[in-house]
Amino acid sequence: MTRIGFVGLGVMGAGIASNLMKNGFPMTVYARQPGKAAPFVERGAHLAPTIAQVGARSDVVVLSVSNTQDVEEVIFGQDGLATTLARGAVVIDTSTISAKGTQAMSEKLAMQGVTLLDAPVSGGQKGATDGTLTCMVGGPLAVFEQCMPVFQGFAKTINRIGESGAGQICKACNQICVIASMLGAAEMVALCLKTGTDPMLVRAALLGGSAKSAVIENHTLRLIRRSFAPGFRADLLLKDLRLALDLENESGVFAPVTSTAEPLFTKMVESGMAGLDWSAVGALVQQMSGMDEGKA
Repeated sequence: MTRIGFVGLGVMGAGIASNLMKNGFPMTVYARQPGKAAPFVERGAHLAPTIAQVGARSDVVVLSVSNTQDVEEVIFGQDGLATTLARGAVVIDTSTISAKGTQAMSEKLAMQGVTLLDAPVSGGQKGATDGTLTCMVGGPLAVFEQCMPVFQGFAKTINRIGESGAGQICKACNQICVIASMLGAAEMVALCLKTGTDPMLVRAALLGGSAKSAVIENHTLRLIRRSFAPGFRADLLLKDLRLALDLENESGVFAPVTSTAEPLFTKMVESGMAGLDWSAVGALVQQMSGMDEGKA
């Protein structure tokens, strides 16, 4: 079996790593907080004292960290993966980061015979736990095909989009689309409450028509029920929106959705809602509509 290394055992990473272990892959893990690694060590994973040791013991290393800087540090920092990865090794980065940063790191790793596949995921904490994530991959076709058993160990829908960086571009497109739907749902709930209309009944009707979506089905329900324990934190969604907006600005794309959503999520984060689920943007819309229900 392919020896897997794993760095980043947070909300998403823990689910991904757990499913890889369930599928029988030998696992080496590293965590800045050793307590996060304990459940995996109890199940037979090797705990590496440094990130470099993860690279030394692995054929494929999977990353699940927060941002571009973190990925760069894990790979190229002192005692990073690049100091020990053998020629032919692969890094699968499931983080959502800069497409340009991904391309630069891919080129740098290629000089030492290592391939970086950008493979951001969608599906949230539940998808990570259930092994049903959607994975959007950028990188060489041959390496993608070689790593398919690894992807199948934690994801249900796996699509190669193109060469390096294409996975990150696809993830930006995903975030643009879901936030457009969430802002529409937030307005819908606010309008229902303002007019004395039951938002649960409206939601049920929408699920039977062309407005049906995962956002209406799942996240709108969280908003109506005021259930904002994070499945995906608002501050992480803001990070993704800024990545998408930077990409659109660089490409000369008119961005009405992203440019509207970014200041709303900035306001959320700055007003103490950073750790809430991103669907709590609907509470902010209600606040801005002068409604007492807007208190998250």
